[in-house]
Amino acid sequence: MSILIKNGKVFLNGGLVEKNILIIDNTIKQITSERVTVDKVINAMDKIILPGMIDAHVHFREPGYIHKEDFLSGSRAAAKGGVTTVLDMPNTNPPTVSQQLLDEKRELAKKSIVNYGFHFGATKDNSDELRKMQNIASVKVFMDSSTGSMQIDDESILKKTFQNAKIISAHAEEKNVERAVDMILGSKNKLYLCHISLESELKMVKKSMKHKIFCEATPHHLFLSQEDESKIVKMKPSLKSKQDQEALWKAIAENKIDTIASDHAPHLLSEKESGDVYGVPGVETTLPLMLDAVNKNRISLQKVIELCCHNPAKIFKIANKGYIAEEYDADIVIVDMNLEKEVKNEELFTKCGWSPFSGKVLKGCPVIAIVNGKIVYENGNVYDIKAREVEFQ
Repeated sequence: MSILIKNGKVFLNGGLVEKNILIIDNTIKQITSERVTVDKVINAMDKIILPGMIDAHVHFREPGYIHKEDFLSGSRAAAKGGVTTVLDMPNTNPPTVSQQLLDEKRELAKKSIVNYGFHFGATKDNSDELRKMQNIASVKVFMDSSTGSMQIDDESILKKTFQNAKIISAHAEEKNVERAVDMILGSKNKLYLCHISLESELKMVKKSMKHKIFCEATPHHLFLSQEDESKIVKMKPSLKSKQDQEALWKAIAENKIDTIASDHAPHLLSEKESGDVYGVPGVETTLPLMLDAVNKNRISLQKVIELCCHNPAKIFKIANKGYIAEEYDADIVIVDMNLEKEVKNEELFTKCGWSPFSGKVLKGCPVIAIVNGKIVYENGNVYDIKAREVEFQ
């Protein structure tokens, strides 16, 4: 099938230019000013064409917790939010900590309508397997507690894991951030620090090591603070002070934050009200929140594209993703920067059915999401077209 997206503005070479995008099958074949005969034309007048967002940190809860989310419901929420690729975390039930369990999760993920990849979980006794794992985003190490029981405290096991994995994604808070940084120094491997939330943590990441250490920030730490915390809005890492929040925004401006990811961690409201679970949904609202911030002159559109599209593709070496470029996969989101919408729980696609941003009016919304050259979301409608696993180079 061939599609022509016409009259839209594309961010190319640091600026917005009006171009047409020709998609043939699953590939961007041409970025041009010409009009060509195609099967379908999308008129993107007054809209902006972006690479589909790559959300490098989601918990789609399958297997084990499918009453909260699964790969179909989570991917539908992702598509609505302008996310065309997700990287799923391993702390499911059972956790993704062996080749067999990874293969089983791959089968479950085939129902997804956005592209997907997997982080593999480190445990106290699987460090020797890590080098054998094929086509994974990273090895996830929990140095602090989170959902599940995957935390590793043993120093020797941690050191062995950091040596054996090409890229470590770490849940590390406070002093453990510095501990993780020190551990990566003795290797040629990369460290991806998930959900940095404190000004003091940012200071622990030495600038001279930025070539191998990457920092992720989440929308809940950027747009919420301790003042917003309640039983429902509770997560790990916890919400921090306004000063820490401002430090994150300053770090973004100074290129010390490399990615924005949702840390989409859905639980039912009844579970949240019990006070025993941590995490909030976010895959559906991350890009709209960032576009709203662009409209409020908090951040540039170019920086949003870098944080949400370019950098995740580069850090995790995801083939043919993250850019509007010829011969790249046609993963595209069309956004209306003037469209204002209120976040309403009853309109969300995530299975858990609520958002910490419910009631917030956001200006700037995805209106069409294209995955592998196929429209999967359009103006409130989602289409059940299966996507595929990404390839890591």
